[in-house]
Amino acid sequence: MPNSSAPAVPVSSAQDSQRFRQALGMFATGVTIVTARAPDGSLVGLTANSFNSVSLNPQLVLWSLGQKAGSMPVFSRGSHYAINILAADQKALAQRFATRDIDRFAGVAWQEGAGGAPVLDGVAAVFECANRSQYEEGDHVIFVGEVEACSWREGAQPLIFHGGRYYTELPL
Repeated sequence: MPNSSAPAVPVSSAQDSQRFRQALGMFATGVTIVTARAPDGSLVGLTANSFNSVSLNPQLVLWSLGQKAGSMPVFSRGSHYAINILAADQKALAQRFATRDIDRFAGVAWQEGAGGAPVLDGVAAVFECANRSQYEEGDHVIFVGEVEACSWREGAQPLIFHGGRYYTELPL
């Protein structure tokens, strides 16, 4: 039930987008780095928290990317990508892959995954996906990936994002 000190306000204008973003920030998510290989062989990757499972049979996951993202051509035309779920000790990696105009892969250890997509070392889990389908919705494209391989690191704590800050898992 919403707090009475923060009344619900309809989100209808550009001014309200910040309010909408703040409300979305109340949903704690895991942190991922989605990676792919461009046709020229270069590596592309970005930090995203828009990841979710879709189906167990077939094994499908989804994530989304802003339509104006510079990496959109690589992800929309590519055959494969990897969704790397970050571990609690990988905050610096999350920040690195969220930074513009740097070589995000410089000094980062990785292995080649399905379709050449980079699988980052030390992650909590990874889903190696074929680029199955895409749906334009609002200012984003939703990518649905068919999982060709997945793995996880036993005992790894996930990196969590909530309210604009990073957290680690704490037992209740």
